[in-house]
Amino acid sequence: MAGFTVAIVGRPNVGKSTFFNRLLEQRKAIVDDVSGVTRDRQYGVADWNGKTFNVIDTGGFVPNSDDVFEREIRKQVIVAVEEANAIIFMVDAATGITDLDDAMADVLRRSTKPVFLTVNKVDNNDRLLEANEFYSLGFENIFFIAAASGSGTGELLDAIAEIIKEDESAETKEINALPKFAIIGQPNVGKSSLLNALVGEERTIVSDIAGTTRDTIHTHYKLFKKEFVLIDTAGIRRKTKVHEDLEFYSVIRAIKAVDEADVCLLLLDAEKGITAQDLNIFSLATKKGKGIVVLVNKWDLVEKETNTARDYEQELKKRLAPFNDVPVIFISAKEKTRIFKVIEVALSVYDNRQKKISTSQLNEVILKAIESYHPPVVRGNPIKIKYITQLPTVVPSFAFFCNYPDDIKQPYKNYLENQLRKAFDFSGVPLRLFFRKK
Repeated sequence: MAGFTVAIVGRPNVGKSTFFNRLLEQRKAIVDDVSGVTRDRQYGVADWNGKTFNVIDTGGFVPNSDDVFEREIRKQVIVAVEEANAIIFMVDAATGITDLDDAMADVLRRSTKPVFLTVNKVDNNDRLLEANEFYSLGFENIFFIAAASGSGTGELLDAIAEIIKEDESAETKEINALPKFAIIGQPNVGKSSLLNALVGEERTIVSDIAGTTRDTIHTHYKLFKKEFVLIDTAGIRRKTKVHEDLEFYSVIRAIKAVDEADVCLLLLDAEKGITAQDLNIFSLATKKGKGIVVLVNKWDLVEKETNTARDYEQELKKRLAPFNDVPVIFISAKEKTRIFKVIEVALSVYDNRQKKISTSQLNEVILKAIESYHPPVVRGNPIKIKYITQLPTVVPSFAFFCNYPDDIKQPYKNYLENQLRKAFDFSGVPLRLFFRKK
């Protein structure tokens, strides 16, 4: 991520996520009392004293442990420290200095980046006295806070804001305005593998345990003159499977990722085809007016004949109807087949969603289409559509002014929508049609 980035590091359960949420003023990280719940890096953008900066909340740091997750998290922390411009090293006044804190301090003292040692849970005077032992870790910037209530966080943020240059802050704001693509789909269809194939580094924790990606991860992508933010979501499972609270949060999070995105990349497993759950995800994204690209992953595993892809696509679009004007790309994240095409198509869908069509153009094309196929007559009265205009909304929406707006039936609305799509290429974008009385 470009712009100024601050990473929050520390052993599990010292309150990193609580502090992260306070900075972003929202429940972004999954906070639970199970140690090591924040299994992954969380990105967010914080704003303080007019300075904007990225914040990364890392999984708890556990040096030299044998647990796969903890090994992966350790790699993540090291990456976060490399990526960040400054580091908030969080410790816990209630437990004092532990061996883990010492191990972490050791790693951080070797870093050339500014480290802000932040002693959390200092919520009374006794704790403040006890917290003085942390001076022995040897960092010069030391802050005493209580993340849960927010006391002391202002001084820490002032110190961080002071070292951020104006242009770095502006750059962070700029990234916030980039196209956002969410990778969505059921668990284990290969979302994280796709992200890694696109970005070319091991960003998310990929292991064979289903549901490894517990949370959404934002990755800033800047390659081949293309720039956007990729959001990788935890798998969306069917409701019956949501037995653990954590699972439930991951589903909520995936839905939030859809909210945040401009274009959703819906990943399907080629061998399983499209399931009812995929259709739910698809209609969720459609309802929210998001651009959609359907990616059929693991295509390398399918036995092919001459028209396999064509037949597969036709079958898919039948299932997706009525809104099936969506690009379908057959990929293999593992073999990296056609993954750059994914980016190109996603960007063109993004452009389609931003499209504004002039009123004169609209009327010229659509009134002709209405001439060649009139709306059905209602109670002996012909329906007349006089005028069409695009509304200034995020999702492409069109207002049709006519004499009997309530009497236009769905088949005719579909006809008009198809004419719009044919004339102006809204591939991958849901359209909204409104009928109003002139």
